[in-house]
Order: sequence, then C-alpha cells, then structure tokens
Amino acid sequence: MQDKLTSVINNCDLAGRFLDRDTINPLKDFLETGVLRVQAASMISSNAAEIVKKAASQLFEEQPELLKPGGNAYTTRRHAMYLRDMGYFLRYCSYALVSGDNSVLDERLLAGLKDTFNSLGIPLGPTARSIQLMKNIVKEKLAAAGVQDTSFVDEPFDYVVREISETDV
Repeated sequence: MQDKLTSVINNCDLAGRFLDRDTINPLKDFLETGVLRVQAASMISSNAAEIVKKAASQLFEEQPELLKPGGNAYTTRRHAMYLRDMGYFLRYCSYALVSGDNSVLDERLLAGLKDTFNSLGIPLGPTARSIQLMKNIVKEKLAAAGVQDTSFVDEPFDYVVREISETDV
C-alpha cells in the first residue's frame, strides 16, 4: 500500500528523473486537500453505520427485487452480509481517500473480488450502485458540514465502481 507521495516519488525514481512540475502539481493538490481528506475520513468513521443503512435503503427502494425471494439480499443472513460488504467498501474507500492512492483498494479489496462475487452469484450492478449511493451520502454530509468542494471524495469510490462494473460507469 502506498500513499500519493510515495507513489509519485517511486515513479520518478524508477524513471530516473527529478521531480518536475508534472509530478509536483499532483502532490501540491494532494497536500492542499489533506485536512479535508482527514475530515472526510473522520466523518465517514463516525457515521459509517448510518451511511451504509441510508445507502442500502435507497438501493432497496430502487431495486426491491433484491429483497424478494431469489434476490441477493433475501433472508436476514444475506441482508446482513450485504450490509457488511457495503461497510467494507466504505471503509476501504476512506483509506484510499486519506492516502490519496488507490493501491490499498487494489491490494486489500479488489484483488479477486469480481471473480469471488461472480462465483457466489452476487450481482455486481447493485454492488456498484450501492458504492455510488454511499459516495453521494458522504458528499452530502461533507457539504452539510461546510465543505464547499467535495470533488476530492469521488476518486476512490469511482475507482471501485469502475473496477467491479461489467461495463464502464
């Protein structure tokens, strides 16, 4: 797992070049949003259960077939597993948000996930949608807390959605 700083420095080192404007500008942007990233992670941590519950509620309202017999969240056990998995996605997105690097998502969350979900019959479309809903809720909460530009939140959530989606989202 890397952070933005380590990633940029490693890439320059591998290429045998100095830090230049093209490498320094992303670092500058990352450092300027550092406080906001920590604030977002803190908000996610203290509201994780609420975020997951609200996103699940929205998802099941949009796709009620998930809760019906044959649906992936049908039965108490499967519903609880679905909520647990949403919590995992949210937690790992918060790690990537703070580090400014998606390698934690690749290494600890996404490696083999798509194949595992497919083999278990877990639909990827609703999973991707739940991640989008959680992103929207996080951004709403940050905006309510006075954060004007919440675009820095998009990257880790969008990255996971892209990686697990069967088509580009």
